[in-house]
Amino acid sequence: MLRIHSLPLAQHEYEIFKAYTGGRPNAMSLHTHWARLIELLHAGEVIKELLNDPDLQKDDLTRKGRKRSEGVGLVEAPRGTLFHHYRVDADDRISMANLIVSTTHNNEPMNRAVNWVAMNAIDGQAKITEGMLNRVEIAIRAYDPCLSCATHALGRMPLDVELVNADGEVIDKRSR
Repeated sequence: MLRIHSLPLAQHEYEIFKAYTGGRPNAMSLHTHWARLIELLHAGEVIKELLNDPDLQKDDLTRKGRKRSEGVGLVEAPRGTLFHHYRVDADDRISMANLIVSTTHNNEPMNRAVNWVAMNAIDGQAKITEGMLNRVEIAIRAYDPCLSCATHALGRMPLDVELVNADGEVIDKRSR
């Protein structure tokens, strides 16, 4: 039976994180990245324990029972929750795969955050500033930190922002 003896590194970082808000729940969206780093550290410490677990070194870990042709699972990852659903045919080839990735879950809060930037970061000059572009990027990355890499931008998030007046006319446009 696996017993996690100690996770001192992750526990230490968690205590710092918890102290930051005086033990109250932390609802600051950018702090999810901090929490995810602590989770990764925790996972690393658990993996170290698992690699040395005598029960997991045995050769009798295969599951016996009826073969299934369909399966559903989910995993929490640094980017967010991934749901996956598969079907396999009689030759064990995947015949259907349905993935619901974190960007799907994060779309609504991401849009709300970008809208907040638009409503609060316009300086009244009807111009898009570099600061506003930075705030839009932060709003997106708060909910999907991997989006720039997922869109093959190699760490550089492509960004097109248009400023539209009440009549629907584009009065400023900037791209990165």
